[in-house]
Amino acid sequence: MNDPATSLPLHLRAIRAALRRLNAYLSRRYESAAGIPRSLPRAPAELAEAEEQLRGLDLPDAAARAYFEKHLPRLARTLALVPRPRTGGRILEMGSYMQITPFLRRYLGYREVRGAYHGSLGQVDHKTAGVRGERFEIVVDLFDAEHDRFPYSDGYFETVLVCEMIEHLLSDPIHLLLECRRILEEGGRLLVTTPNVASLTSVARTLHGYDNPQIYSKYSRPRPGLPVEPPHVREYTAFELQAALQAAGFEIETIFTEPIAELSVNLPMWNFLEENGYNTSMRSEQTYCVAVKRSELPVTRYPNFLYAD
Repeated sequence: MNDPATSLPLHLRAIRAALRRLNAYLSRRYESAAGIPRSLPRAPAELAEAEEQLRGLDLPDAAARAYFEKHLPRLARTLALVPRPRTGGRILEMGSYMQITPFLRRYLGYREVRGAYHGSLGQVDHKTAGVRGERFEIVVDLFDAEHDRFPYSDGYFETVLVCEMIEHLLSDPIHLLLECRRILEEGGRLLVTTPNVASLTSVARTLHGYDNPQIYSKYSRPRPGLPVEPPHVREYTAFELQAALQAAGFEIETIFTEPIAELSVNLPMWNFLEENGYNTSMRSEQTYCVAVKRSELPVTRYPNFLYAD
């Protein structure tokens, strides 16, 4: 069977090659202008150690165990990226699900671990988890992360985690990022993890036309007596996530994407992108970003790519 590309007339092949080179050039130019960091993720040994620590988590039932095993690679990578305490030893985990939470103290050595969750400002909750039979409890502050002033003083925390949360926000993600910046000490780290809507999986779904391109696009079934969990309102490309953090006055320390194993069937899309001159970087399904608070950096409250007038 003839290759469709080589069966094209010569002038069309020339145009196709020129467009491929142009796309490649524009991709390199954009990444250079945006200052995409080239830092690599933590070494495999640190990742393996984090996974071994997480396997000590006590889980209540088979359903919880199945969820944990499915998401263990992401949880281990997240834990491996959390910097060890260097100053005050205070860390805040937004949207605490108590999966990596016990290990922030037990493994990494933070002396004060605080949680935050959606609720009425001023109220608190208490959550517990077990690690090999040892109980761990934290105070969880309730507030609206998109509208409330967070109930912490300026510069209180050394590290803040916003993991698998920003994609659920309904109206004002920059408010959350600015509040994280306010409560971080100078030079403190913000770790954000989120699905990547520009992944190979998203490209494949778009081209096939059958499925939603978001990595996760389902609603939670309403269950009597339980609060409704917001779905993925807006997933981000890795470049958009970087732009949002920079708009909020953060310096990007590292940003990268990693694949989700069960979606590896979409890996051939990389060849399609490469052959046609499209950007091939930041194309895996999960984005990880570590950003640093720098008070001297400017803030753009409503970046144009994220807000409409």
